[in-house]
Amino acid sequence: MKTGIAQINCSPGDIKANLEKITQFTHSAKKHGCDVIVFPEMADTGYEMATIRNSASSWEEEPFKHLQQTAVKNDIGIICGISERIKDKIFNSIAVINEQGNLVGKYQKTHLAAYPPFNEDSIITLGDSLAIIPIGEFRVGLMICYDLRFPEIARSLALKGADVFVLCSAWPFPRLTHWETLIRARAIENQAYFVAANRVGSVGRIAFCGSSRIIDPYGVVVSSAAENREELIVGKINKETILSVRKQMPVFSHRRGDLY
Repeated sequence: MKTGIAQINCSPGDIKANLEKITQFTHSAKKHGCDVIVFPEMADTGYEMATIRNSASSWEEEPFKHLQQTAVKNDIGIICGISERIKDKIFNSIAVINEQGNLVGKYQKTHLAAYPPFNEDSIITLGDSLAIIPIGEFRVGLMICYDLRFPEIARSLALKGADVFVLCSAWPFPRLTHWETLIRARAIENQAYFVAANRVGSVGRIAFCGSSRIIDPYGVVVSSAAENREELIVGKINKETILSVRKQMPVFSHRRGDLY
């Protein structure tokens, strides 16, 4: 499965501009032969709590319809971080849309960055379930940004059959080393591909560190992006690589469930 990551800068509250950028990068991904493209966290509204409070949309509104239309027009799957409104609640979510424009799955962030300067808990409602979405021959486990710091979520997804992780993120510069270390660790310890889409640019005091990555199950970097510019990166995800790594080192059958 040829996979693209759109490492973009999202304009707070300028949904039209953000959707235009999503369209452009999706078209480029299709030209590069991608089967699916992944966008960062809250790519529709940008990552700013006050803006999200005012701009989050329901599934009946333009951002989600635009994603569906873009998928159909380009005959490509789209995985995108969105600001989802359900009645009086707002969720930090991921939408998974297939090439026919169908919403085939979604995930609502289960770990909120409830500390300054992010303060997600002031706006965002916690999700209460994990998500694994079948995409082709793969089972894709979904995560959002701060979820990366909790190894339990990746392991739970892997034990439920995930062999690819997709992370939509707005990860900041001061913790770039953490980003690089944790996405590689999650891939290695779960013998799964890790597709990590981060954004660039800044909002207020927060500068985002880019460095989007596709990591294979042995921890090898398949494709990587720069820290400070918009770009599309592309990498191939192979079922044979997953099976080979898991056969050579069968860590899942060696787990001591009786101890932990």
